[in-house]
Amino acid sequence: MQKEASGKAFYAGRGASETFTVSHGKGIFFWDTNGKRYLDGSSGAVVANIGHGNERVRDAMIEQANRISYVIRTAFTCDATDELCSLLPRLAGPGFDQAFLVSGGSEAVEAALKLARQYAVVMGQTKRSKILARIPGYHGATLGAAAVTGDPDREEIFGPIMRVMPKVPAPFSYRIPEGYDVDSYADYCANELEKQILAEGEETVLAFIMEPVGGVATGALAAPDHYYAKVRKICDRYGVLLIFDEVMSGAGRTGKFLAAHHWPDALPDLVVCAKGLSAGYTPFGAMIAPNKIVDKVVESGGFLHGHTYSGNPLSSAIALAVIKEMLNQNLMENAERMGVRLRQKLNALKDRTTTIGDVRGKGLLNAVEIVEDQATKAIFPGSKQASYRVSEIARNLGLHVYARRAASGRFGEWILACPPLIITEPEVDLFVELLTETFQIFESEL
Repeated sequence: MQKEASGKAFYAGRGASETFTVSHGKGIFFWDTNGKRYLDGSSGAVVANIGHGNERVRDAMIEQANRISYVIRTAFTCDATDELCSLLPRLAGPGFDQAFLVSGGSEAVEAALKLARQYAVVMGQTKRSKILARIPGYHGATLGAAAVTGDPDREEIFGPIMRVMPKVPAPFSYRIPEGYDVDSYADYCANELEKQILAEGEETVLAFIMEPVGGVATGALAAPDHYYAKVRKICDRYGVLLIFDEVMSGAGRTGKFLAAHHWPDALPDLVVCAKGLSAGYTPFGAMIAPNKIVDKVVESGGFLHGHTYSGNPLSSAIALAVIKEMLNQNLMENAERMGVRLRQKLNALKDRTTTIGDVRGKGLLNAVEIVEDQATKAIFPGSKQASYRVSEIARNLGLHVYARRAASGRFGEWILACPPLIITEPEVDLFVELLTETFQIFESEL
């Protein structure tokens, strides 16, 4: 039975599939109020990293709630907030010293952009205000984050009320322009970054923000290793801060705490995380920064930025419990192992279909690209809404996958295959069995 939810009225287009009411969840599964079970194949929106119904996180939540849930961050702190602000930089590794806690990914991106700008001003580089980003790319829904998001549809609508920032091409690994291969196109994209810095005026460019492994905008895109090293060198050459948006890819999702750790010679200056940091148990995000930036800003009078719920005790305790669960259960290692198994099985499925064009990703951040023709990589017409139809069929079979048609199909469409990091081998097999049946039904409808 369709649930007419007031929230859905704001974002569901005409003809959108019906919404069901969830009853409860446990592990990688959740159930609706009709008793139907769903395998959470995309961890919601790549959020539920440790699965549903974790009792240790629940206990930490209750314990902190019994103590205190909120204090104003400018005057008070608590043990959970202090411990979390110490743990996050340690997990981020050398070069990171401080964590600024917020309520989600968009807020974390905003914090990074503002910290970068204030640091430049403090250092006497007041002309630096332009933040380069990639197209396609996604960094959030608030106006600052949207300004660095590479999405023509959003720019057309919201551009007049924000300062749209310059974009450079993302290094696709599947839809590569004629005359390039994966490696040469990655080089081209890095070179375009340098050209754009020079075109804008190097003294005006503040930062370059990118997702080291793509999310909804590029479908788990990971570039060749040399791309990251080249980008790092270009940023260093012109004094441009490198910001990694790890809202999706962080918190162990790719098999390491940060996806950045896959490229240790190309570490960013600032990094933002969210989603998996609290695994959906509370809205949460963080910006992680080095002392060399933070100290200069603090010496100037402090960071001119903040939110009501920055570092609130209840969310801090929940996120701390989630991260400890990830570490104690070796979920990063499991994400790496299960990711290999999942991609192997998804590639085998691709070979048995006519509409899966590509399988890509790292760890348990993966995408399955949907095409009308495998040979030409042709995209289905918009009227088909292919990825959304695939997700609808999957849901009817008891599998949740997150569908995305990027920028009205300009850059392709896919479903994200990103189950919780707790997934086991039999559960990976069940995931692929359900997805196999999904594509059999989808292709029978064509």
